[in-house]
Amino acid sequence: MKPDLLLTNIGQVATLAGHSETPKTGKQMNEVSIIENGAIVIKDGKILAVGPTKEILSQVTEEPSLPAIEFPGMLATPGFIDSHTHLTFGGSRENDFAMKLAGKSYLEILEAGGGILNTLRSTRAASPNELIRNAFSYAESMLSMGTTTIEAKSGYGLDTENELKMLKTVDDLKKKLPINLVSTFMGAHAVPPEFEGKTDEYVDLIIDDMTPAVAESGLAEFCDVFCEQGAFDIEQSRKILLAAKEKGMKLKVHADEIVQLGGAALAAEVGAVSADHLLMASDDGLEAMLKSGTIATLLPATAFSLDTDYAEARKMIEMGLPVALATDFNPNCANESLFFTIALSCYKMKMQPREALSAVTINAAHALDRGQTLGSIEVGKVADILILDCPSPEFLTWRFGVNLVHTVISNGQVIHSKLGP
Repeated sequence: MKPDLLLTNIGQVATLAGHSETPKTGKQMNEVSIIENGAIVIKDGKILAVGPTKEILSQVTEEPSLPAIEFPGMLATPGFIDSHTHLTFGGSRENDFAMKLAGKSYLEILEAGGGILNTLRSTRAASPNELIRNAFSYAESMLSMGTTTIEAKSGYGLDTENELKMLKTVDDLKKKLPINLVSTFMGAHAVPPEFEGKTDEYVDLIIDDMTPAVAESGLAEFCDVFCEQGAFDIEQSRKILLAAKEKGMKLKVHADEIVQLGGAALAAEVGAVSADHLLMASDDGLEAMLKSGTIATLLPATAFSLDTDYAEARKMIEMGLPVALATDFNPNCANESLFFTIALSCYKMKMQPREALSAVTINAAHALDRGQTLGSIEVGKVADILILDCPSPEFLTWRFGVNLVHTVISNGQVIHSKLGP
């Protein structure tokens, strides 16, 4: 075989193989399928072969298109997948953070013009080019830290015109960065000020106007709802999600983040691919998710930024729920690093490093309904691969707060590499 790219003598290759059909659960999450002194063959953007270097070299009959690259002492993993972000928005919220540190409450910050209403105003006022520039900067930073697939939600426009503007930004960004972007419509993120006290009327607008317009545009694959006290209750959330499902969108739910409202059970009921946050999820809600196959996407950086308790990852893993991790990058949690997310999951949610690696690769792929094409280093899958400047998965949490990326390969192309050996 004649490869386009040949990676050899890699200290360890964590393939995460064997779970393309269903995500990892329980003890499987701690098994990352290590190949010692491994090699990876890439052709036409796909993985052609993976195995021990000696075995792979015996199969390569012609020189690769590019010189073979050696990575002794390093760790290869699938590209990281960030399955929950709010990538596109206008403005920033550093002043909110300063007020929070000064002891101001959420309501006081909101009354001072901060919070989500600040981002709403900035997003509505921003031109498409401004939104693209901002999102490009964030996504490029994520890419440099090993994230090769990003889910990006709307949800700061909160009217048909501006929600479509946000989703179009993500679509335009796909042409500007060598990264996989997955779009999610989230018109049900908050109730805009013009509908204050009229949430049911806003729900009708989402169902009757926004959702059909988004579906017709083809700009969103998923629909998400902030099912939470003060946002959208269970019945309102159910109506929005089922309307989106009827239009062909897959479903996600912001569930049980602040109070135990029943979002986890609703996610299971409507067949959501994932339920996210889950800090306050009930045992019954988690059991319903287990039966429905809904993935638990945990966002420890959100708990960190809000200084709250963390989701019960250990309980979820031990009961057999598939767990994914994501950054929840947004104006109130500007976390662009899945390395930081991995560290938090281990230090604060008692996950094991290999469980966390499973959660940002193959399980995160399933949280975006892409387990068959992404999330592991297996023959036939897209060649999204990281070479990390570390010897083993355990190193990821030992040397926290550091970007360990040496080389990023996206769709078979080397798109970022560290200078030097």
